[in-house]
Amino acid sequence: MSTETRQFGDLATQLIMESRRSTQTDTLLKYNDSLVRLLIREQRDLERAAEALEAGMDELQGPPPALLIIQTAVSRNKRCLLAYHSHRIDRLRDLYWDVGGALPHILNNQDFRSKFSPHEVDYLRQYNSSLMEFRSEFSHELDITASITNPPKDLHVLVHVVKDCGVIQTELGSINFQKGQRFMVRRADIEHLIIQGYLEEVS
Repeated sequence: MSTETRQFGDLATQLIMESRRSTQTDTLLKYNDSLVRLLIREQRDLERAAEALEAGMDELQGPPPALLIIQTAVSRNKRCLLAYHSHRIDRLRDLYWDVGGALPHILNNQDFRSKFSPHEVDYLRQYNSSLMEFRSEFSHELDITASITNPPKDLHVLVHVVKDCGVIQTELGSINFQKGQRFMVRRADIEHLIIQGYLEEVS
């Protein structure tokens, strides 16, 4: 029993170290499904051990030290699991806003997609759906997906097409953005394409 007790918390520490590496390198690491599953399995083993100790506990003597150690390990594991997933959700939201709320751009990028768990893909889709529903109430007055760090100076902008992006619906109607062309368009209509690298603002 003492050997197992010394190992409690090792898996949770590995998850926290992954989150720290992700923060230090400013990247989203691949979701560690195997480590999360191992930690959840450890939680169940700890909970069963705690139940066994509680069943044989003498109320007059109080809880045995082993039970307190197990309860502390369970609590710490839960906090580390929540911290790991909270960190990943923050990174997913940052990634979503970095591309101007263009969810297909994220999900069609295999480099990004390979790092997500299925639940994270569902989260992004639901987040995008909620945002689009909220945005539709005042989309004519304000584009909430536009950058706030570099506010636009003009409503319209001259852009150079860096990569083909097909036909886009704009205030002026449908425009077929083909590589090498230039257009003067309303910034709100194509801001997301500038962020994604399809268009380049001509100064």
